[in-house]
Amino acid sequence: MTNSPETPRSPETPRGPVDSSRIPRFAGPATFARLPRLDEVGGRADVAVVGVPFDSGVSYRPGARFGGNAIREASRLLRPYNPAQDASPFALAQVADGGDIAVNPFNINEAVETVEAAADELLATGARLMTLGGDHTIALPLLRSVAKKHGPVALLHFDAHLDTWDTYFGAEYTHGTPFRRAVEEGILDTSALSHVGTRGPLYGKQDLDDDAKMGFGIVTSADVMRRGVDEVADQLRQRIGDRPLYISIDIDCLDPAFAPGTGTPEAGGMTSRELLEILRGLAACNLVSADVVEVAPAYDHAEITSVAASHTAYELTTIMSRQIAGTRAQEKVQEKAAK
Repeated sequence: MTNSPETPRSPETPRGPVDSSRIPRFAGPATFARLPRLDEVGGRADVAVVGVPFDSGVSYRPGARFGGNAIREASRLLRPYNPAQDASPFALAQVADGGDIAVNPFNINEAVETVEAAADELLATGARLMTLGGDHTIALPLLRSVAKKHGPVALLHFDAHLDTWDTYFGAEYTHGTPFRRAVEEGILDTSALSHVGTRGPLYGKQDLDDDAKMGFGIVTSADVMRRGVDEVADQLRQRIGDRPLYISIDIDCLDPAFAPGTGTPEAGGMTSRELLEILRGLAACNLVSADVVEVAPAYDHAEITSVAASHTAYELTTIMSRQIAGTRAQEKVQEKAAK
């Protein structure tokens, strides 16, 4: 027997994770945080956790196609109450693991189209997406899909790199180009774009000039160290305002000491604690979907990177669940007032 018996629940009560006090964490299927599969909750969830095992857009070390399952394995350690946000995210909203989006590893353009179509279907059910990559190429189709629902969105991009380059070897879709393409396609709100955690050498100063023309503000990893997480989070909140927000997190925003298992590591990055605290400081933002990408477990050891990524996805999921529960509470108050 791999699952604990279900506790009787009303239709409005979310189905939560397997009880780890009754079934060992290392037993049973490794869904994210040991949550039910999407098909086990009738195919509908408030937050759908999905994997995209794709890394054909990388420019250096491959292996991020295995990142989603590595994050799921590490997420066995997550517990249902998040004290940092004073919330039980899996009780506030239905969170479920939607499995993987199966994409063509030999054709980047087709893979991009497949991710967009799958995201469209999931968003059409009313879900928000918590996507586990995969390389950063997948952010573009995810943003396309989110923009169809919300219009141009604010973007908060945690990364060692800008990812606004034009091309690699003539290819327009790679893990270094998604946000240039997104700006060109008009799916981002260019008044609310920010990079966080950037550092390291560039091809030239023109990289920064082009990035600024697109509307991006930059908070480097050194800025985070000098100014502190509270000030950085406050600045980001002010820039984002109440706009629909998409957060895209390349795990290489963290220093290799905290995330060695990634494709293009850069020295001088943020700590995992700094990343988590900044995210917690964004709890009031209107987070409509998010991704965590570029976990390459072949270069990891002791699950350092996948543990950091699983906790990052947990904080993002908590933010979305809290907002969903808050919106529903307001709707109920309004319904009572209208009667």
